[in-house]
Amino acid sequence: MARFTKFGIALFAAVLAGAGPASAADDYVKVPVPNGFGVQATELEGPVFVNSRGRTLYTWPFARMRNGLTGDAKGKSNCGSKVLTETAGLASPWPPGLLLPDLDTRPACTDMWIPELASADARPVGAWTLITRADGNKQWAYNEQAVYTSNFDKEPGDVLGDRGGRFGGGGGSPAARRPIGPPPNVPPGFAVRNTATGILVTTGDGYSLYAFDRDTAAKATCTGACEDKWQPMIAPELARPQGDWTTVERSNGIKQWVFRGKPVYRHAEDSYKASLEGGDEAGWQNVYMQKAPPHPPGLTVQETNIGLTLADSRGHTIYRYNCGDDSYDQLRCDHPDTTQAFRIAICGAGSQEKCLKTWPMVPAPANAKSGSRAWSVVAIDPKTGKYAAPGQADAMHVWAFRGRPVYTYSGDKKPGDTEGDSFGEWIGNRNGFSAFFLRDDFMNNAS
Repeated sequence: MARFTKFGIALFAAVLAGAGPASAADDYVKVPVPNGFGVQATELEGPVFVNSRGRTLYTWPFARMRNGLTGDAKGKSNCGSKVLTETAGLASPWPPGLLLPDLDTRPACTDMWIPELASADARPVGAWTLITRADGNKQWAYNEQAVYTSNFDKEPGDVLGDRGGRFGGGGGSPAARRPIGPPPNVPPGFAVRNTATGILVTTGDGYSLYAFDRDTAAKATCTGACEDKWQPMIAPELARPQGDWTTVERSNGIKQWVFRGKPVYRHAEDSYKASLEGGDEAGWQNVYMQKAPPHPPGLTVQETNIGLTLADSRGHTIYRYNCGDDSYDQLRCDHPDTTQAFRIAICGAGSQEKCLKTWPMVPAPANAKSGSRAWSVVAIDPKTGKYAAPGQADAMHVWAFRGRPVYTYSGDKKPGDTEGDSFGEWIGNRNGFSAFFLRDDFMNNAS
């Protein structure tokens, strides 16, 4: 990773702190939706499909785990109303047949992921089709994947059903549910990709696009030798304006794509997809469909030996907790509304008191406001790790991302330490902690 000066880190933090919602959050391909459905702009996922109550819609794509398959096959829902009681053995270290924790309060899959049922007279429309559940009810499907809402989402615009980030099936990672939305309004040959810094605009094969400060919508100034390093994204001769996209004629008479008033380029030296490295060069910026929401005041950006991470006011790395149980339902266990048995086992060997010392939650100042929907202040019961009761006197008020508390690690002794990264099962992917990456040029963990 390119090493950052203090000025560079401050500039990166300022960009994040000043980044708001999309300037053109409604710039998506208008596609047919069932009656009552719509599209909602969100801070983290861009435009998403919502039902008649404004709840975000999700699918559960079929995923190959280390020892088997889970998720929904096309045209079928595997999320049932029976409470599962045993591990499935889909990923070590859990063998099949072990009793799951807190069975007296364990929910069924459909308690957490509510099937989006269709009326008796519903008909397919566009990519939306109907499947028949085991109980005979009709359920909506999108691109043949069964559609659900999340019990974690409470208001329109919430996308709390999953933790986001790089986790989501494969190896030992839980098979994640993902919010669905309309296609982005980009010309053929382009795409978008969610990252920690926002929704990047990329080439069709995932490489970052960049804009040059000196360019305007009417003139591309990167010519000659500049083009060896910054490759203009050439538009077909018959290309026409499309949403935020236009074209400009270069000095050689060839058309170049322009996004929101800036000609776009690919950085020839990018070594991996969704890179931010080109943006380190003076005058060049990554291109975003929308920037990530700002982190709360008082939190900082810190350079570490594994990338740029979010940090607390002392510069100590902030971590996110990831957990999915090893049932066939692959239910999340990283949210305060779920069982805390897995977290307490991994961070405190069964002791919540030890967890509070080893992995303390990041406290929020009194009357703190986050400035975004993605971040919130939540009240946590220190005895259980779950949400505190209203007015609970000993409640801890801590910062949460997507409704989930964030943490520091007692093993980090100074700013820049990341001793807690990949702590837990499957390098923290199944049950454990990972640094809150904002940029990682080694493993691409920030996307």
